[in-house]
Amino acid sequence: MSLEPIMSVAEVTDFLDREFPQIHIGGKSFHVDSIEPGGAILRLMARDHHLRPGGTVSGPSMFSLADLAAYVAILAHIGPVALAVTTNLNINFLRKPAPGDLYGHCRILKLGKRLAVTDVLIRTQNNPDPVAQATATYSIPPRSI
Repeated sequence: MSLEPIMSVAEVTDFLDREFPQIHIGGKSFHVDSIEPGGAILRLMARDHHLRPGGTVSGPSMFSLADLAAYVAILAHIGPVALAVTTNLNINFLRKPAPGDLYGHCRILKLGKRLAVTDVLIRTQNNPDPVAQATATYSIPPRSI
């Protein structure tokens, strides 16, 4: 599949900051690292409030990273559609990540008129083995012509 993005990293970042400022409660934790054909990479700069007892990044934080990475990848390819919403997200936690930055590598599997399906691999900075894998489906609202 050859999907070309129509929004840049700066445009997606500006859109998120304007439309979803709640993702930065407690400090700016998410950063759009790259937009590429058919995907995107989003970074979670895990802070103390993202950790759970035992010194690992919490499941809900990884879930948020997967969901937001899917949203970013889809928006970058369809444009600024605030009402695109998650209809399903399934996550598999594969291993315990140590505290630190996590990267959500999102790949668009299907981008239709009404639905988009993505695969997100979450990795730590220096390890190619994923710590989690998620599949997300988004509903895309009808667009006026």
